[in-house]
Amino acid sequence: MSHAPGSPRAATGTPSFDPYAPHDPYGALPDPYAPYDGGAPYGTACENPYADAYGPPPHDPFGQPHLPRQTAGPGTPARDDAAGHHGPPEGTGGAPGTEGRAVTEEAVPTGRGAARRAAAADRRKRPTPRERPEALRRLLPQALVVAFLAGGTSAFVASDKSVQLSVDGKPRTLHTFADDVDELLDDEGMRVGEHDIVAPGPQHDLASGDRVIVRYGRPVTLTLDGERRQVWTTARTVDGALRQLGVRAEGAYLSASRSAPIGRTGLDLDVRTERTITFMADGSERTLRTNAATVREAIDQAGISLHGQDTTSVDPESFPRDGQTISVMRITADDEVREEPIPYATERREDPTLYKGTEVVAQQGEKGVERVTYALRTVNGVQQKPKKISSVVVRPPRTEIIRVGTKPRPTSVRGTEGLNWESLAQCEAGGRPGAVDPSGTYGGLYQFDTRTWHSLGGTGRPQDASAAEQTFRAKKLYVSRGASPWPVCGRKLHG
Repeated sequence: MSHAPGSPRAATGTPSFDPYAPHDPYGALPDPYAPYDGGAPYGTACENPYADAYGPPPHDPFGQPHLPRQTAGPGTPARDDAAGHHGPPEGTGGAPGTEGRAVTEEAVPTGRGAARRAAAADRRKRPTPRERPEALRRLLPQALVVAFLAGGTSAFVASDKSVQLSVDGKPRTLHTFADDVDELLDDEGMRVGEHDIVAPGPQHDLASGDRVIVRYGRPVTLTLDGERRQVWTTARTVDGALRQLGVRAEGAYLSASRSAPIGRTGLDLDVRTERTITFMADGSERTLRTNAATVREAIDQAGISLHGQDTTSVDPESFPRDGQTISVMRITADDEVREEPIPYATERREDPTLYKGTEVVAQQGEKGVERVTYALRTVNGVQQKPKKISSVVVRPPRTEIIRVGTKPRPTSVRGTEGLNWESLAQCEAGGRPGAVDPSGTYGGLYQFDTRTWHSLGGTGRPQDASAAEQTFRAKKLYVSRGASPWPVCGRKLHG
């Protein structure tokens, strides 16, 4: 942009800042660190730096730009040259000594409009080229601070997120700078355990508009059909917990209503599901659906009455199971008293006066008498085994006492030595100590009858005694009666 000759800007001969000239945004900026030439940049004496660069352009806001008119020579009209300055046309001449320069303010016609234009022109007076770089140097640091603050505010706004946090079904919207769910929960002072649910997961990145759901776990001591166990649920009501645990609650007994809340401390809940039970009673079958706690309660619901000692095939206080068949037993009972014998004991006492192998009953044993009371039961018409319920001894038994000889038995009998007892035994019994004749009357080596054997001091049966004792008794018999007890084989004694 060119300036008219004689203008203050053209007179300096140095480049000047023109606010209306095209501006290169990528051009070099004035050096903000150039030496400061003094003055009070922030004091009242300092020019306003914005008045130059950002002030209104030197023009009339109500029309085209105007400047004070110049006074031309006599008979010569004023004109606007190409530079926007008023003056006489070239070659026409003017007042002596006024060629090529502007008319002073005193030459401008007076009037209210002219005064306003002059005041506006004075306010829009531009600073000199020397003042303009100083104004830019003062403006640049402030512009940098504004730019920094604007960038920081943008980053601040970009990091702020609006998210919805729902805790146990209670949502709320909050602003956060957290990067992920875990950081958000930490900022809110929330701690979650292994039984709690967080959706999305703790490592999920957060973005504005996200929704985070937290459900705390609650302990429930659940007794389901008689079986007690500890479970965890994130449901807030009994109905929600039953659905979450997969418990079939249709027709079930609940110790708490379905709408009852479950606090963070938990709940004790007893649930009895509906079951099918079949009863066999009085020759008929009855089936019902029940959530009874005991077999006895289910029997009452089935309309079956128990009387006296009537009972069931399972414990009436037990828990009825699904599909179970239970028999009702009708019981009639009576008592019966019987007198029964009491066996006696046998006591054996040693007697040194008797030969070994000899036993004598010193006291005969006698049975006692006991009066016993039995309970007789009939179950569904079938007699059961009697049960002993009491007993009284009417007469005690008497112990049998047997004397047992311990005296050594003699091995020989005078007058019988030298006889052939072996040949006699061979002839009578074939040499067999346990031989018995076909009639069962005689037995042993020498075929004693029981009566003769006892008269000789023997006990029991002769065939049960030892061979030596049998020979000893035979010798005694020979001393008293000779060989006559053996009419056929007696001659063998001397053979």
